[in-house]
Amino acid sequence: MTIKHIFKLCFILLIVSCNENSNITKIEGKRIDIDESLLENQEIEDFIKPYREQVNKNLDSIISFAPETYSKSDGELNTAIGNLMADAVYSESNTVFNKRTGENIDFVLLNHGGIRSIISKGNITSRTAYEVMPFDNSVVVVALKGKQVQELTQYLAAAKRAHPVSKQFQLTLTDDNAVKSATISDKKIETNKTYYVATNDYLYNGGDRMDFFHPNDSLYVLDYKIRNVLIDYFKKTDTLKPQIDNRFIKLNN
Repeated sequence: MTIKHIFKLCFILLIVSCNENSNITKIEGKRIDIDESLLENQEIEDFIKPYREQVNKNLDSIISFAPETYSKSDGELNTAIGNLMADAVYSESNTVFNKRTGENIDFVLLNHGGIRSIISKGNITSRTAYEVMPFDNSVVVVALKGKQVQELTQYLAAAKRAHPVSKQFQLTLTDDNAVKSATISDKKIETNKTYYVATNDYLYNGGDRMDFFHPNDSLYVLDYKIRNVLIDYFKKTDTLKPQIDNRFIKLNN
């Protein structure tokens, strides 16, 4: 009898046993708190120690430098850290997207809440990327008609938050939060033109109530985590120099 047959036999016996005891009416459990009272298992600790040390070494290797501290609360409608993230997603993801499709990403839209930490002044490591983006969100590129991109601009105007957009996208609001102008690569948005918008899978699926991604002409999944985008970008950038600029602003009349 092979191992496969033995496994099948054990599975059948388990099912039969469960059926025979289907009159179980009570199951009890015990909560075990994970605190200082639990003794360390030295054998397990010795086994995982070299792996932990290697992971920490990789995470703490210096890959870039930040001359200032950057926070998502630094600006009203665009921030240096948000601009950095959006521009990094554009530069790193467009290479992948272009190789696969022959097309270029038109612009990037991320979300303010997805920035989970500041970038502190000083050395930048891979751990920095994990702190800024601890989630497993990945880059997707959505083909949207200009009409939906216009809906996107209306969403940003109503949200009044510093949702990161890449520098190819320019949005200006009036003092009462109406859209005054919106351009992509310095050109007005054409209603029937198809635009390739990079975002993350969370937003594509309706996160932060961004419903304008559906319906769409097509979806491209790049299998490229935002966190890895940041790590690749940091490695290519000796010194970070993000700035608050005019890509998304409100006029004060």
